[in-house]
Amino acid sequence: MSEPAASGGGRTTLAAAIFDVDGVLVASPHERAWREALEGFADSARFTTEFYQSRVAGKPRMDGARAALEGLGVPDAAAKVDEYARRKQALIDRLIAEGSFQAFPDAVRFADALDAAGLQLALASSSKNVAAMLRHLSLSDGRPLLSIFDADLSGTDVPRGKPDPALFLLAAKALNVAPAQSLVVEDAPSGIAAACTGGMASVGIARLGDEALLRAAGAGLVVTNLDDVDAASISQGVLQVRRGQ
Repeated sequence: MSEPAASGGGRTTLAAAIFDVDGVLVASPHERAWREALEGFADSARFTTEFYQSRVAGKPRMDGARAALEGLGVPDAAAKVDEYARRKQALIDRLIAEGSFQAFPDAVRFADALDAAGLQLALASSSKNVAAMLRHLSLSDGRPLLSIFDADLSGTDVPRGKPDPALFLLAAKALNVAPAQSLVVEDAPSGIAAACTGGMASVGIARLGDEALLRAAGAGLVVTNLDDVDAASISQGVLQVRRGQ
């Protein structure tokens, strides 16, 4: 089954792909850092993966800190946001230095296939730690993973984080590609919603059994493994799984 890349008319060819990083390209330690940094603020057992995905994932650091503390009912949460965010960043810096993360092989192959197909690629994560992580990762032929990306907007300050599309729109502008000709690859419903608001096509990667949430947010295609996506059809504006999948 295939879907047009964008709604509202005929098929739109796609010239660029914009990748979120945490949960899409990299199994990063962000969730762990947010959880461990809660010591002294709230019961970390309540900071589940579902809580992280629905309230924190995809948001700029301060917004994520505020959403976590408020969502956990921490008294006087606003006054504690700065300290919680500072603790989280100290933890993430340590975990990155220790190499406590890895790339998702299916995402690396997918990005490489889109690059080979002639699409321009950009990174667009709210995290300011992307370069520190990705510089340690390589493609199967030994080239740096970062070498296939034409722009990195990760950590760029925008007035509002996802589900606002500002970061994705900046990524498309950096690639000199119209939003309607851009594909967003996301794992968070807020990121899919941002793509839709920005008039972009989207693929949702459901690594946590959250297919329904990604579809509800408006993803044009939802898969549990990016190897299942027919990368060859994307430039023609078709989002579909590969035959035999």
